[in-house]
Amino acid sequence: MSGDEPTVARRRWRFGPGLLVTAAFIGPGTVTTASRAGAEFGFALLWALMFAVIATLVLQEMAARLGLVTRLGLAEAMRKSIQPPWLQQTALVLVLTAIVFGNTAYQTGNLLGAGMGIEVLTGLSSSAGATALGLAVAAVLAIGGNSKKLLAALVGIVLAMSVAFLVTALVTKPDVGQIGRGLVQIQVPEKSLLTVLALIGTTVVPYNLFLHASTVQQRWSASDDVDSSIREARLDTAFAITLGGLVTMAIVATAAAAFFESGTKPDSAGDLADQLQPLFGAGGKFLFAFGLAAAGITSAITAPLAAGYAAAGTFPHATPKTSKTTAVAVALIGTLLVLVFGKSPQATIVTAQAANGLLLPVVAVFLLLVMNRKSLLGHYCNNRVWNVAGVFVVLVACVLGVKSLVMLF
Repeated sequence: MSGDEPTVARRRWRFGPGLLVTAAFIGPGTVTTASRAGAEFGFALLWALMFAVIATLVLQEMAARLGLVTRLGLAEAMRKSIQPPWLQQTALVLVLTAIVFGNTAYQTGNLLGAGMGIEVLTGLSSSAGATALGLAVAAVLAIGGNSKKLLAALVGIVLAMSVAFLVTALVTKPDVGQIGRGLVQIQVPEKSLLTVLALIGTTVVPYNLFLHASTVQQRWSASDDVDSSIREARLDTAFAITLGGLVTMAIVATAAAAFFESGTKPDSAGDLADQLQPLFGAGGKFLFAFGLAAAGITSAITAPLAAGYAAAGTFPHATPKTSKTTAVAVALIGTLLVLVFGKSPQATIVTAQAANGLLLPVVAVFLLLVMNRKSLLGHYCNNRVWNVAGVFVVLVACVLGVKSLVMLF
């Protein structure tokens, strides 16, 4: 018995895939969208961020529980549990379309964000840097191989930038009263609805649900006790998502201090980097640029991979080639769109996040359907509390999405 204790201790304290999920949503879209939210609206949109964090916790827990109990990905679970057949096929087509199109838009934003960081570091235009990076990512995905060490290094850089924002937010001493009001008062200032939807879309990332359901199976094996695995996964998810929410809030706070109070508007990556000057001086520009580039690369790798997971799970006779082909296609199309929309990277990034906010209810509805299948999950299926929380998330996302479409058309 004593010989097993060190193994248990190591398992207890080793982080799971939650940090990968967090690193995937703290991409350039989060940095840019949160910066724009703070610069243009101060703390007024923090309520949207609070909702997004709660929604992420709810939906990612469901995805992790699904993967641990069934040992299936989300798309596979939909294919095996949703009945009748016409509803199953409709669900799979809708979700696959949402994920592939959504991830392609997200990929464009990821590449442009990384390109903005490359521009600050090298002077190369953001579209040129993004295009070169997109082609490199597509090549890496096509060749395959072990990218764990690369992802770990990139996640480390993203976390370093995250810590920098947290510390800078403390140094700038934002008004606690304004933060509190922003968190609890639901307000939508003029011309802010797209930013509200983008804050949600950049935090509650639909493709992370597919990513999480698959990666938890690699962290916790089928031979592990299911109840223990679910408890550990919940702790891992809660820690990682809460950390991501605090980082995003810190970005809003630093942008509000740097731009909103003075009435200035950041127009470039160099302007956005001014947020870190109170703590790091001129060096903050380069830390911001490194972090933005790393965040873009991390998300640019994970987004196509998640689209590949979804495609492979959708088709009953899919092979690893199906997943790889889908991932490479998403990477290449995202790169092509960089050439089309590269002249306005910040606006493109925010629009891409808003598009994911519109797609969120589609994926969330079918996740809820799967999580209520006792034939699939047994007594691990959703109880009333989880269903109420899930329905609340879907309804709020739908209301915001409909309002945004009405204003658009």
